[in-house]
Amino acid sequence: MHKRRLLKGFCLSLFLVATLFLLPMFSHPAFALNNGVALTPPMGWNSWNKFGCNVSEALIKQQADAMVSSGLKAAGYQYVNIDDCWQISRDSSGNIVADASKFPSGIKSLADYVHSKGLKLGIYTDAGTATCQGRPGSYNHEQQDANTYASWGIDYVKEDWCNTSGLDPQTQYIKMRDALAQTGRPIVFSICNWGVNSPWAWGPATGNLWRTTGDISNNWNSMLSNLDSSSQHASAAGPGAWNDPDMLEVGNGGMTQTEDTSHFSMWAIMAAPLIAGNDLSAMSSTTLSILTNSEVIAVDQDAAGKQGTKVSDNGAGLQVWSKTLQANGARAVALFNRSGSAANITVNWNTIGLSNASATVRDLWAHADKGSFTGSYTANVPSHGIVMLKIVGSPLSTTSYEAESSNNTLTGQAAVASCANCSGGQKVGFVGNNSGTLQFNNINVGSSGSYALTIYYTDGDSGRNASISVNGGSANTLAFPGTGDFGNVGTYHLAVSLNAGNNTIKFSNTSAWAPDFDRITIGAGSSSSLEAEASGNTLTGQAAISSCTSCSGGQKVGYVGNNSGTLQFNNFSVGSSGSYTLTIYYTNGDASRSASMNINGGTATTLNFSNTGGWDSVGTYIVTVNLNAGNNTIKFSNTSAWAPDFDRITV
Repeated sequence: MHKRRLLKGFCLSLFLVATLFLLPMFSHPAFALNNGVALTPPMGWNSWNKFGCNVSEALIKQQADAMVSSGLKAAGYQYVNIDDCWQISRDSSGNIVADASKFPSGIKSLADYVHSKGLKLGIYTDAGTATCQGRPGSYNHEQQDANTYASWGIDYVKEDWCNTSGLDPQTQYIKMRDALAQTGRPIVFSICNWGVNSPWAWGPATGNLWRTTGDISNNWNSMLSNLDSSSQHASAAGPGAWNDPDMLEVGNGGMTQTEDTSHFSMWAIMAAPLIAGNDLSAMSSTTLSILTNSEVIAVDQDAAGKQGTKVSDNGAGLQVWSKTLQANGARAVALFNRSGSAANITVNWNTIGLSNASATVRDLWAHADKGSFTGSYTANVPSHGIVMLKIVGSPLSTTSYEAESSNNTLTGQAAVASCANCSGGQKVGFVGNNSGTLQFNNINVGSSGSYALTIYYTDGDSGRNASISVNGGSANTLAFPGTGDFGNVGTYHLAVSLNAGNNTIKFSNTSAWAPDFDRITIGAGSSSSLEAEASGNTLTGQAAISSCTSCSGGQKVGYVGNNSGTLQFNNFSVGSSGSYTLTIYYTNGDASRSASMNINGGTATTLNFSNTGGWDSVGTYIVTVNLNAGNNTIKFSNTSAWAPDFDRITV
């Protein structure tokens, strides 16, 4: 339900983060609801975006007829969904009653009509005491309503989150999940609680789709906000379980044809449900051509069920998004231009998990093969536009390099030692006492760019440091957390820039001892980045967004101080658990300021930020953090009068 238009107080436009994994490969949700439906993202139509509360039996029949006659059914659309305002009361036995003035033949008869067209009927309810428009909700009537819907032949249930004060979303949605299961009828269950209480964490075991965002509005900025919000939860999605950034606004007139095309394309890249929200009986040929592009729909409906993610962003609105498809070596790629003018955008094979050998490129909107290309492909993309591609090449495997390899150079006390739990049963130890180095020689990659480096190490102390330099460049210090024992292997992740051809990666001790090194791996990837001003973050107290000309995106979060301000980056996602290098971009016009940082609600650590030369000058602070696979939170609080202002963080 769309509270925004009629109940603005319920509009919770939450959780905007543009998230990027180090590796563009994702697992399916571990505990996906196994009800046998929505194994690909649902496709259909919903009444709310265009018609709001003006829903009726005649309208639903009209839209069902149009879904068939227009070719939408043939393109894969099947659900015709009634939103709020179909119900009017409960009878003396507590059964939900349809508004007879709007649905004179009853919902069962309407379902029969829709089914006769080869389509399926969906219906709307609310987890609370009343719907967003004040009609009866399902609270304490879950099984009764589920039985009623099943008896009517309902195929899809959307449950909203209005009038739920004091209720826990997970608890209430589990009630409806179980009630629907008890009916024995296969019914798609759509959770619509706008991202409250992180449904991506429990949604896969509870529903077939869950809203990750507040309501979409019929404009470009709203579409982008929902895109960025939902994109951060890619690891939760998979067959039968989908992140839902809300229904489509294609054809409703609030965006240009170019913007509608981008909207539809990005929903497909994200494996989002494709639920049209326009008047199917009166749409233009342009709108129809967007909604029925079979090649773009195939990206959304790909059986692998992987949600695409952003793999490149120049910070000025030029982005590359990639979705791994089921076919070996196949990627759907969106070259997305959010800026105000046309621009060239390049996709590099190594950032989408392909080797730099020749790969074929097809333009999915032009329906044209572009040829074979080595290493990369560049297209000119109009402002607010998209070039959507299918690229097929050779998958880029992660390459592993053993520390004990004879190709490496060891100096000082660095020596090969036995290690039962290490790869190959050996490691390089004793890189310490101010005299040891380990250099991996001949790290070979096909093209210059950013790569994901994973360091496998052991450290029986509470923590040891080592410096790293790539190709003889400046050394950076890495702080390795202890692994509990010198026989236990831990991982440390960071992004490194490598040259095409051979590279060297050298580790040296920075104090008495460094950890022992098992091996390193090199794979596709680049740094994840989160803006401080993203609406998905949580700000409290005096923390507020302000302008900053030199900051990424032109904004920062300032005023985190006076003992009352906090900034929490929500759902910072990484591909695997381990230690990561976190870079904090900040401004500080004072001599120095402090802030505390905690990860996933853990113990806070105090960080001291030096002067950057002015409140519009950006500096960096680098620290090692432990992150969990999937979503993490990173929270900054002031420790005294004021903290610095925060631009963004990268890992």
